[in-house]
Amino acid sequence: MKTTIIKQQLKSEIHKHQKSNVKRVSRHFFLFAAFIFSLLSMTSYAQTTAPVKNVVLVHGAFADGSGWKGLYKILTQKGYHVTIVQNPLTSLEDDVAATNAVLDKQDGPTILVGHSWGGAVITQAGNHPKVAALVYVAAFQPDNGESVLTWVQKAPPAPENGILAPDAKGIVYYDQAKYHAGFCADISKADADFMYASQGAFHAKGFVTPLTQAAWHEKPSYGIVATEDKSINPDIQRTMYKRSGAKITEIKGSHVVFISQPELVVKVIVAASKKE
Repeated sequence: MKTTIIKQQLKSEIHKHQKSNVKRVSRHFFLFAAFIFSLLSMTSYAQTTAPVKNVVLVHGAFADGSGWKGLYKILTQKGYHVTIVQNPLTSLEDDVAATNAVLDKQDGPTILVGHSWGGAVITQAGNHPKVAALVYVAAFQPDNGESVLTWVQKAPPAPENGILAPDAKGIVYYDQAKYHAGFCADISKADADFMYASQGAFHAKGFVTPLTQAAWHEKPSYGIVATEDKSINPDIQRTMYKRSGAKITEIKGSHVVFISQPELVVKVIVAASKKE
């Protein structure tokens, strides 16, 4: 009889002990799970708030990637990883493909910057999953179904503007006699001559190709108005940027404001990288 009572007492104690262990293990598990969740949340927050360190620069027509040199130096000195796209300028599709190829090689979120015609390119290429924000530098910013020509026709050209009609091969050039005054009046004549000599051959069909998916509908955008621009009317720039809800910065400079005022342009790129 005593043996039976002792066995029952032992079973009762063991059961209590097991229940206690289960409660303790459960409590520890939930505490551990809460810790892991908190850690993941903090990591996710850090990833979303940390400044973007990759910048991809896309040049426009009547130029090439060498014009970004000054901007490249400043950005790299600030710790950014900068890559410059060399657009073939053969079509919108080809320039978007060249930009996407560069974006594919980035190791994380990227600020995509476009100048002039390059604005149309980044508007389409900006749908790449690595693009965190778009920066338009005296650039076109078309919407779906619009082409660059849609916006060129919104205002009469300045007298200094030297964009010529397409030649027999469908290539558009800038009048050499007007290049300095119309394209880059606030840089030296020697630098303007180099830019003219190094420009790519721009195929006119790019101007008339409509965009199919304007990335600024989904990605934050920043627009720089070059107030002394003779190649893209500053009012056209303001209208496009305002429509898209871009954060607008006005800088006194020619169409190549990124060459003549690189520090001010860099400020906008840095702001985009910090989501400011």
